[in-house]
Amino acid sequence: MDSKPVTISIVGAGKRGEAYAKYASQHPDLLRVVAVAEPREIQRTRMAEQYGIAPENCFRTCDEFAKQPRLSDAVAICTQDRMHLAAVESLAPLGYAILLEKPMSPALEECERIVAAVKKHGNLFAVCHVLLYTDLTTRLRELLQQGVVGEIVSVQHLEPVAWWHQAHSFVRGNWRNEAESSFMLMAKSCHDIDWMRHIVGKHCRRVGSFGSLRHFKASERPVGAADRCWDCPSAIETNCPYSAKRLYYENFGLSKTADYINDVITEGKNTREAVEHALRTGPYGRCVYACDNDVVDNQVVVLEYDGPVTATFTMTAFTPAVHRTTRIFGTRGYIDTDFVKIKVFDFTTEKETVYDTSVDPNSATAASGHGGGDYHIMRQFVKAIATGDASGIYSGADESLESHRIVFAAEQARREGRIVEL
Repeated sequence: MDSKPVTISIVGAGKRGEAYAKYASQHPDLLRVVAVAEPREIQRTRMAEQYGIAPENCFRTCDEFAKQPRLSDAVAICTQDRMHLAAVESLAPLGYAILLEKPMSPALEECERIVAAVKKHGNLFAVCHVLLYTDLTTRLRELLQQGVVGEIVSVQHLEPVAWWHQAHSFVRGNWRNEAESSFMLMAKSCHDIDWMRHIVGKHCRRVGSFGSLRHFKASERPVGAADRCWDCPSAIETNCPYSAKRLYYENFGLSKTADYINDVITEGKNTREAVEHALRTGPYGRCVYACDNDVVDNQVVVLEYDGPVTATFTMTAFTPAVHRTTRIFGTRGYIDTDFVKIKVFDFTTEKETVYDTSVDPNSATAASGHGGGDYHIMRQFVKAIATGDASGIYSGADESLESHRIVFAAEQARREGRIVEL
């Protein structure tokens, strides 16, 4: 690599923007954050202070940032989903290498326009399908390419959203309402569908899907429950697994998860007093049965790939906070993985071999999210800019558009109650 660090600007300094910028603090010799665009003053100031960004390179909006001459080698676009198209179309002509948070867009036409823009201007481009970059995925792909299970016949994949995460992000939070963000399969699971495409290694030909908003709705509301958890009768609130008072206030300072979500709801203030204020007045204090959410809380997708290979994908809110799990059924063996360990059973020897892909908990990889995926996508993205070799980018324009089309088709199948051909 060139001894001069790659430079990057962060558009959208929320949790995802922070996650990708973190690589610069871990490897200042490889990456430097030089500009930020963020409408919220606390988040903008925090990033500017952390990375020593000059005041003239701090902007409130992407529009303000895009009016400047190119300020860095790359830009990470981490705004809300419906803002992605405008950001890409304004920044691609300036020649930035573009890292785009998933999903590309909640509209297929906009996804196609994003791909067209980066192809027209020749930008290095990667969508943050971070699961493709984990140590687990790398090892699993190696084993499959070695033929340890023969030919893949079918796949089962589970995304356990977790009860608290559904309530936080998809009932009370930014991704609760399709009109404001996108449908659930796109918002939460597009990188799972993309990961399955990557693992199977074949084109998907048709999909079906079933799912609904089963629980988080007015008809499930306990009799006597208040509109806000803070005001709810104790007998109801203390018996509710989704109580905002317990998840945020009573758990304050007790775990990294609590710190993370309290930082979100207080917009960076993260004090016990700020949490109480947020729960009394803001969206995160609402009863989960009295919100304006409309995205599903459970969904199953069935897929048929070339081969043929069949697969099922399940996304459900109703799980503990555990890792994804996948089972791969082959002609010569079977794989079971919890995204940390890979267990391979050989039909000929009738023996099981276990491959452990866990990492040192004190390492930079472990400190990043998604099983190290956030770290490794940045490593590959920065390397591609520095060397001009993009072979380590697995989530480029064409691959990402293909997996997005599968997601759109699956949602169409769910809504129309039929099999959709791709």
